Amino acid sequence: MSEPTIPLANRPAWKALQTHATQIRATHLRQLFADDPHRGERFAIQAEGIFLDYSKNRITAETIALLTHLAEESRLRERTESMFTGQKINITENRAVLHVALRAPKTESIIVDGEDVVPEVHKVLDKMSTFSDRVRSGEWKGHTGKRIRNVVNIGIGGSDLGPVMAYEALKHYSQRDLTFRFVSNVDGTDFAEAVQDLKADETLFLVASKTFTTLETMTNAHTARDWTLAALGDESAIAKHFVAISTNAKEVARFGIDTENMFGFWDWVGGRYSMDSAIGLSTMIAIGPVNFHAMLAGFHAMDRHFRTAPLAENLPALLGLLTVWYTDFFDAQTVAILPYEQYLKRFPAYLQQLTMESNGKHVTLTGEHVGADTGPIYWGEPGTNGQHSFYQLIHQGTRLIPCDFIGFFKTLNPLGRHHDILTANVFAQAEALAFGKTAEEVKASGTPDELVPHKVFEGNRPSNTILADLLTPETLGKLIALYEHAVFTQGVIWNIDSFDQWGVELGKVLAQKIIGELESAEEPALDHDVSTSRLIRLYRSKK
Repeated sequence: MSEPTIPLANRPAWKALQTHATQIRATHLRQLFADDPHRGERFAIQAEGIFLDYSKNRITAETIALLTHLAEESRLRERTESMFTGQKINITENRAVLHVALRAPKTESIIVDGEDVVPEVHKVLDKMSTFSDRVRSGEWKGHTGKRIRNVVNIGIGGSDLGPVMAYEALKHYSQRDLTFRFVSNVDGTDFAEAVQDLKADETLFLVASKTFTTLETMTNAHTARDWTLAALGDESAIAKHFVAISTNAKEVARFGIDTENMFGFWDWVGGRYSMDSAIGLSTMIAIGPVNFHAMLAGFHAMDRHFRTAPLAENLPALLGLLTVWYTDFFDAQTVAILPYEQYLKRFPAYLQQLTMESNGKHVTLTGEHVGADTGPIYWGEPGTNGQHSFYQLIHQGTRLIPCDFIGFFKTLNPLGRHHDILTANVFAQAEALAFGKTAEEVKASGTPDELVPHKVFEGNRPSNTILADLLTPETLGKLIALYEHAVFTQGVIWNIDSFDQWGVELGKVLAQKIIGELESAEEPALDHDVSTSRLIRLYRSKK
């Protein structure tokens, strides 16, 4: 077995894939389907309630064999076990990577630095459940004795994108006499609009910051504190209207929050993998502990599948390998995530951070240049809205954009023909992308010769179709874990660290310096480049 430190270009499976890609590149999906009447069955998997049809990809059985061989050469199985058993695979931060522990049943044991972390996970979950029930029932009262009717989550990055996405995705299951808002942007407009119609004596703020020092989060938290005190006028009110999701008890107490109402998590939980930890407190308050635990069960089911299923039948592994296939052998720059479910409208935005912060890396685990393209751009919108927006480019543009269509057999809101029409569009778009419409077919429809080139669809545009029965908390957990492990698979192939994010640091450091220069009472001495210095002076003159 080749060691993953061997450069990608030198791995036997990689070389074989390069040759194979050259041979298959000119083959159209029309031909692949014509050659194999059972292709739609052969390239489809159903596992853990998720159905994946990947037959509309530019692949053959040889492609899958070579990709799975690449995964074996890259020691995907070994790396997977290292993650699940708590080894410190985030090497640049010397940390374990154990989001899988957040949804492990109480009966499991995962040891990190000699300690079983599963009991601690469930201790926090139990504390979250008790608190959530108190808020949902009205037992938790605000400073004036009124029940809480509004919950505002203050966070950024994974402390915001996960909770927002989960709330929108599971809104059908939420307690409707509670209002939920989410504040992340340091732009004051975000906070101002979030609380515009809220009453302070009925509002609970959840401040999510591991260190309780994150600039954007703490700026918004202090503004929320001022807003609350302006209405209630008593410092003791803070303890009734704020809770913390943090590990910094000293700063939490200094803010005025009772540390009994502090919900912790661990350094082996990355922000973009944290929505099923205490970061998900707003989700649990919204949907209740029972539904939250059902979501965790969905996560765990997909974890188990990824860990044990053969690679050729492994949903996350196949998704990840197909992304490598298009990114590195077809020069695809992006992946479109297209959920045909309005509740999943924030799912593409959530996946942007999950995928691009994880795999937007240019060096390997040992610091050499990776030698291949990594981290495609993930983007998308819910169908059918996107069809009237950007599908034109996907169908007839010059760029190859692999697509993931996500649909459901049943809807949570059955209204007339709506769901049949919605689902018909899922199937029709994938069919149109794959097979297109030839010039002969266009002419046969009576189109004038001068319009024929404009109405030709080349086809041969790849897609996956991912289907599940119904969007439930459990299903959502499975979908998120599906992409988590697909991202991990890609990272293992590229031999990069998918769990650090040093790329976000430089801008933060420079911003801290510039903040002082923008706010300085005296004209600051600037040592930036001439463009940045001029912008700072212009802002100071206009503010």
